[in-house]
Amino acid sequence: MTHMFNASPYLFRILLILTMLCASVQATPLQALYATLDPTSVAQHFAFYELYPKTPEGKQALRHAWDLLSRGCYDCDPELVLPSLDVQPIIALVNRSNAESIPTLTDEQLAVIDRLAGHLSNRKLLGYGLWSEAQILALQPEEIDLARGLLVAELGESADVRRSIQSYEAMMDLMALQIYARLPANATPEQKIFYINDYVFSEMRFRFPPHSLYAKEIDVYTFLPSVLDGRKGVCLGVSILYLSLAQRLDLHLEAITPPGHIYVRHVGESGKVINIETTARGVDLPSKVYLSVESKALKQRTLREVIGLAFVNQASVSWQNDDFAKAVTLYEKAGPYLPDDYLLQLFLGYNYLFLGEEAKGRSLLMPLRDRVPEENLTPDSIVADYLDGKADVQAIRAVFQSVDARRQSILDKQRQLQEVVTKWPQFRQGIMHLAVTWLQLGREKEALGVLTRVHELEPQDPLVCYYLAALHYQRHNYTQAWHYLGLAEEVLKAHHHAPEAVRQLRTMLTQACPEG
Repeated sequence: MTHMFNASPYLFRILLILTMLCASVQATPLQALYATLDPTSVAQHFAFYELYPKTPEGKQALRHAWDLLSRGCYDCDPELVLPSLDVQPIIALVNRSNAESIPTLTDEQLAVIDRLAGHLSNRKLLGYGLWSEAQILALQPEEIDLARGLLVAELGESADVRRSIQSYEAMMDLMALQIYARLPANATPEQKIFYINDYVFSEMRFRFPPHSLYAKEIDVYTFLPSVLDGRKGVCLGVSILYLSLAQRLDLHLEAITPPGHIYVRHVGESGKVINIETTARGVDLPSKVYLSVESKALKQRTLREVIGLAFVNQASVSWQNDDFAKAVTLYEKAGPYLPDDYLLQLFLGYNYLFLGEEAKGRSLLMPLRDRVPEENLTPDSIVADYLDGKADVQAIRAVFQSVDARRQSILDKQRQLQEVVTKWPQFRQGIMHLAVTWLQLGREKEALGVLTRVHELEPQDPLVCYYLAALHYQRHNYTQAWHYLGLAEEVLKAHHHAPEAVRQLRTMLTQACPEG
């Protein structure tokens, strides 16, 4: 069904006021204005009621909105519920603008929403209703109610935070009910994905935050309360919201984590894959775009692991701010949710080193020296170089120093890395990251020279070979480009990996200068 207004509830109220003014000039009856409402939109009918609460049409809009919300409820007769219920907080949850905070609901309002949402599928999970983090951790991953598990892990399990947790859950229940109101009977997974995307990204306008914001406050845009409050979230934050809604709508989704990213997908009984890119309004991108030269497989995460990843994201902010003690605390908080996780152990080990607790750091890094995660091609060379005495703690810190859009921040990191590689000339990732700074500055000639140094130390690194091939191609040195591309393809073939980037480079090289 085509929606009359595909805008947020807040914007819709403005549009409705403008329409009312036009209607008054043309002497259009209020009933005609009511007829323009999308019959499947709870938000539009609540907005109409807020504007005309004393009119027959306003009361009709309230009842219609209630009928939509109670579509799956057999004990929610509006004649019995509405007269004694203060519906304003519920309306505020549905039609809240981005600037408004989520209201804390009364026991009566929470009970009514819980009754409306009683048919949602997350109610069948063993994790629904648990308030103990230990009990949630003891569940099988598929039995965890993701929203409850994450909210308890973040806000705690004391009685004084339960009302706040229940209010956030009530908001997600109302979101799910608004989507449910638009679903056809016996909706397919494809239909559910379409209407979730339409509601979350078009009607509620959840968005990826600007880089200047999320780079410094990625934790703010990760945890569920912050995402719901501001309607902005990084890939993990919006993916958590999406998974929480899917659990309520009986839609099975998987969480997938390419390096530095997360998205969700649905795999049908026939094997058909629908990828949902939550940073791009839910578009279905081909799976191959998530693979890189270094990553040969996509790692699937359980719901328990997704909770742990939220604390890993929060820890990254503390790491960036040089608060290594807090980073360690958060990584350890993530530990029970991510047992034996390679990246967690790696990052925790680094931060112990940064704290000066070398024994603890080395004990975590030693088992990772030759360990290659199943989705990667090679182990982390930083670990081996540090353990072999080819780098120190300050060298590792220089590699992980963040940069932003300012040229000066790149120059600052480059200066540190030049000092590092002068002191530690065999530190492979130090030299590699120095080459990256030259690329960021648009200085290809200098990057080429530095990358050649990395290749001498690591001749079997396919990423270095790929970069060298691409740079020689850009400089029209096709003989060298073919040479390095061949080296990269030889290594990748041994791992049965054919990344799209390498295939594209071969195509461009063939067009510019056919091989041989």
